[in-house]
Amino acid sequence: MTGVTVKSPSGHYNWRTIGRLALRHKKKILMAQAVALLAALAAVPVPLLIPMLVDEVLLNHPGTAVTFINRWFPAAWHGPVLYIAVILGVSFVLRIIALIFNVLQTRQFVKVSKDIIFRLRSELLQRLEKVAMAEYESLGSGTVVTHLVTDLDTLDNFLGATISRSLISVLTILGTAAILLWIHWPLALFILCLNPIVIYFTKALGKQVKRLKKKENSALEAFQQALTETLDAIQQIRASNREHYYFGRLTDKASQVKQDASNYAWKSDALNRLSFVIFLHGVDLFRATAMLMVVFSDLTIGQMLAVFGYLWFMMAPVQELLGIQYAFYGAQAALTRINRLLDLKQEPRYPHRENPFKNKRTTGVSVQDLHFSYGHEIEVLKGVTLDIQAGEKVALVGASGGGKSTLVQVLIGLYSPTSGMVYYDDIPITQIGMDVVRENVVTVLQHPVLFNDTIRANLTLGHDHADLALWRALEIAQLKDTIQRLPAQLDTIIGRSGMRLSGGQRQRLAIARMILMNPKVVILDEATSALDTETEQRLHDALSGFLTNRTTIIVAHRLSAVKQADRVYVFEDGQICEQGEHERLLSLNGLYAKLYGESQQALP
Repeated sequence: MTGVTVKSPSGHYNWRTIGRLALRHKKKILMAQAVALLAALAAVPVPLLIPMLVDEVLLNHPGTAVTFINRWFPAAWHGPVLYIAVILGVSFVLRIIALIFNVLQTRQFVKVSKDIIFRLRSELLQRLEKVAMAEYESLGSGTVVTHLVTDLDTLDNFLGATISRSLISVLTILGTAAILLWIHWPLALFILCLNPIVIYFTKALGKQVKRLKKKENSALEAFQQALTETLDAIQQIRASNREHYYFGRLTDKASQVKQDASNYAWKSDALNRLSFVIFLHGVDLFRATAMLMVVFSDLTIGQMLAVFGYLWFMMAPVQELLGIQYAFYGAQAALTRINRLLDLKQEPRYPHRENPFKNKRTTGVSVQDLHFSYGHEIEVLKGVTLDIQAGEKVALVGASGGGKSTLVQVLIGLYSPTSGMVYYDDIPITQIGMDVVRENVVTVLQHPVLFNDTIRANLTLGHDHADLALWRALEIAQLKDTIQRLPAQLDTIIGRSGMRLSGGQRQRLAIARMILMNPKVVILDEATSALDTETEQRLHDALSGFLTNRTTIIVAHRLSAVKQADRVYVFEDGQICEQGEHERLLSLNGLYAKLYGESQQALP
């Protein structure tokens, strides 16, 4: 799948896109169509067999069937019992053959549909891999999951099941039409001409189903989004004793899902039943006409019964064809929602023209006149300029909302600046490439992302590292003794978001992960906020050797973390209002002094 683009020239998925993907399986589709034809050829004659015996056996007008049977059996066996038994046997065999061919045809279509959905899902995942973070955050994980799972499953069911059954249905109806024309062409034309009228009425009803389905899916999407957010934050919700409020909100959304789903279920069922009533009334009209044909034409009673049989035989395939419009509207709505993922902007892709990190222990970082805002909202960063020398330790401080963490996101390319530029060793990030930057600039967050996997997997993130290196990283992070006391040690499962670890342990595990990556630039964004003073001091002492001569950016509120820096930048309202060393900033009696003056006095 890598490197294969399946979107249409417009950038969205449509039925032409699906068609192009299906043509990749031309051989399987042709085979499925051939098998469907064989299935129809086996099934269509069945309703004709028993009624033939009415004329040939009960009314004593021997014809083709009786003559054929007599040819293969002794004269002593000839009689109604033999004829009926043979016809029953032939009917059974033909039904089994049709069943086998139907299964084989469905199997082929399912294989094709599964591959199409896999290719769509793979391309969507590849696109999500590089989607702009601001775009993703506006959509939410619950909505993304709905599109990648529920909507693609709807499309899969339509392609794999509905279309395969519809092909059989079309061939069955064509075969039935041919036999009805052979039996009595005026009656057959009357039946076949009225069928489009039935389809017209049911198509009009189908548009209402589409509207109801869209409303149900919107409610379900909102519920899934709220459910995902609530479950992700369950620990904080429970700690705040707010379960009743948040789960009550979920119940309200579930109630909306119930209402919309109920409306869709019973109204679509009512519309379906109305379609069926129209069809049944048509069947009654056709049967009445067939009876009149017996009276006023050469239609025999056996042929009339055969027409009755084919009317019921056509019921299932006609219903399949009537039902395909509902499935199509559902699949079309799903396809439209999936395209929302394609509308998400991608993060910029910069060329790999220069690598400032190559063959160096560390690099400098500078920012020139950086501006950033979330969409059309108020600017978060307003002309930030700073210069960090290679190997320097710099702290970013300020009140919450000042823009410190946003700057960190811009430094590693998660957010693209509105204007201005980020440089590494005087080389603009646009000449380096995002992947190169993130491979060499590693951020440790206040709330690190951990997977419901082993400690080993959370440390390595898919890279190969010897256990000795893992233990060394854990030792520097002051977590080695804790992990060694666990029964499974490195193979311990830490739970969803690392919930089986304390907050401080999660932060230290993230620090160990950073150490293992051996970055050229380290960014610590409130990385030790959950640690007690004693553990934090031991960690700083152990990290000092690792961070020596390595560019380090520390975002912190704690004075103990700030004092590790050689220089401090003070942020206020998206701008740098002060900068310098700790003692000098205190003497200015500005914002820094307000934040840390009392803390300084409290220290022994």
